[in-house]
Amino acid sequence: MAWENDSLVTEFILLGITDQLDLKTPLFLLFLVIYMITALGNLTLIILILLNSHLHTPMYFFLFNLSCIDLCYSSVIIPKMLMNFIQEKNVISYMKCMTQLYFFCFFVISECYALTSMAYDRYVAICNPLLYNAALSPKVCFYLTLGSYVMGFFGAMIHTGCILRLTFCDGNIINHYFCDVLPLLQLSCTSTYVNEIELFIVTGKDIIMPTVSIFTSYGFILSSILKIKFTEGKSKAFSTCSSHMLAVCLFFGSGAFMYLKPTSAVSMGKGKYYSVFYTIVVPMMNPLIYSLRNKVVKIALRKTLTVLFRN
Repeated sequence: MAWENDSLVTEFILLGITDQLDLKTPLFLLFLVIYMITALGNLTLIILILLNSHLHTPMYFFLFNLSCIDLCYSSVIIPKMLMNFIQEKNVISYMKCMTQLYFFCFFVISECYALTSMAYDRYVAICNPLLYNAALSPKVCFYLTLGSYVMGFFGAMIHTGCILRLTFCDGNIINHYFCDVLPLLQLSCTSTYVNEIELFIVTGKDIIMPTVSIFTSYGFILSSILKIKFTEGKSKAFSTCSSHMLAVCLFFGSGAFMYLKPTSAVSMGKGKYYSVFYTIVVPMMNPLIYSLRNKVVKIALRKTLTVLFRN
């Protein structure tokens, strides 16, 4: 992909979430706290999984990769977003904008398939436990994870490459808090028909395929849970699955609402608020859902803290 700038525009101005001065300070503090929770939560999971050998299993291998993706994903977006609240004009160069777009696409698509791998892991563990070691051998886990990153790589290349073919003449104000595909399409002074077709096909694939796979896996999981005779075990399993599905629905639902409709029907004024869910809220929720509700992770955290304080 040639990173050439054929546009007349050399920089963009990000409008951010709001232009109301009285909201900027509280929103800055809110998103700063969210970013700190996201970074702390995901870093904690990454360190715990690395340091505790009993967490070196397929389930935690996938969780480790999800935490890495979420940490990088939020770091691509939130720090630049915070600048909107403390600067009069949040300027980003053309090249930096395309770079941010590329990494956003890479991590968000990788997360789609990482969540799919995690759902498959839970399906095998609950529905076919005797086949677990064979179905999720180290080699299979490696290829599933590699596949997530490969899909992210090619998806990001396609999205960014299609944006690079556009020309931006004089409009350089992006009605968003980061360089996303949709607001950039609205700024182009050349035809975006090919881009709209590409966006619908590629994004549709990356949302619909993982969503169908995840819901199918959890459908089989719920069917198995209903066969559990003990009420306590059934309610615990339902509680765990419901929290996982909440994060999945929030992530894919908000993404589908934004991208799986004609670009002419997308209002960026409202759209950027919906995008907060899949760009900021979900990366914060994932470590909380997969750690606070996980007894094994909590035990590992206590052991690790005990060892650290003793030293």
